[in-house]
Amino acid sequence: MNALVTGAAGFVGSHLAERLVDQGAQVIGVDAFTDSYPRAQKERNIARLRASGAFTLVESSLVNADFPRLLEGVTHVFHLAAQAGVRKSWGQEFGVYTSNNIDATQTLLEACVGRPIERFVFASSSSVYGDNAALPMREDATLQPISPYGVTKLAAEQLCLLYHANYHLPTVALRYFTVYGPRQRPDMGFRRFLAAAMRNQPLPLYGDGRQTRDFTFVDDTVSATLAAATRGTPGAVYNIGGGSRVGLLEVFELIARITGRPLQVEPLAAQRGDMRDTYADTRRACQDLGFTPTVTLEQGLRAQYEWMAEAGA
Repeated sequence: MNALVTGAAGFVGSHLAERLVDQGAQVIGVDAFTDSYPRAQKERNIARLRASGAFTLVESSLVNADFPRLLEGVTHVFHLAAQAGVRKSWGQEFGVYTSNNIDATQTLLEACVGRPIERFVFASSSSVYGDNAALPMREDATLQPISPYGVTKLAAEQLCLLYHANYHLPTVALRYFTVYGPRQRPDMGFRRFLAAAMRNQPLPLYGDGRQTRDFTFVDDTVSATLAAATRGTPGAVYNIGGGSRVGLLEVFELIARITGRPLQVEPLAAQRGDMRDTYADTRRACQDLGFTPTVTLEQGLRAQYEWMAEAGA
């Protein structure tokens, strides 16, 4: 496999690129190193990759990338680069999301047209569902995202389907459900909660704490993404969830047990765009991709906590 991985210095992208290299693939990683969080962490994410002769890093935005050169000989494209985060996607920042999530995806898809790409795997999000989809969420549900971020991920997902329908590009979209684990972005919930607990600081509690999420460990997410590259049906969409649908208050209890520290909780108002509940119906991914999550929430949280403690994060 000769793979192009966008967002290769990011949370999931760096894990995916490492797994590909470990399995014998040649990998070109593209990353723009946007200022969404410190570059130093992204550099740490790819430190081991930089030492590998099977990995080449190209620093570039997707809208300005030299795709005729980057795609030469590429058999598989993994498109993980995106402007992430629900809460920052409102107001004047929306233009950043449309540029990095919609325009960039269309540019990459267009560059792949006519090339012998075996799979184009796109990392979508559970945010496309919104709050009106029945639980567990099925891929054929009516999609009504409640955040600008969710709107841009849905638009990018639809672009993938359009390029499959019109140009026979073998796109596969994966709707990730709340991925966590080592290297998680600093703005994400588990990273913030664990960091606050480790520093004896209050944990921010948005809303009543009864909202639930289907948490997915990063290693399971990577396994599903790799399976989609060889077993995913072109034009299909798959939910990728960890089977750990848990309420936020239960998460706090688990963090207290893992860290061995009493928690202080800071009640805050619910945030615009935050979904109330997520829960993935993964039967399609199980059937087509052979996907079954293997890491429990407690195991995954312990792994993230140990990584943070070692990194001094």
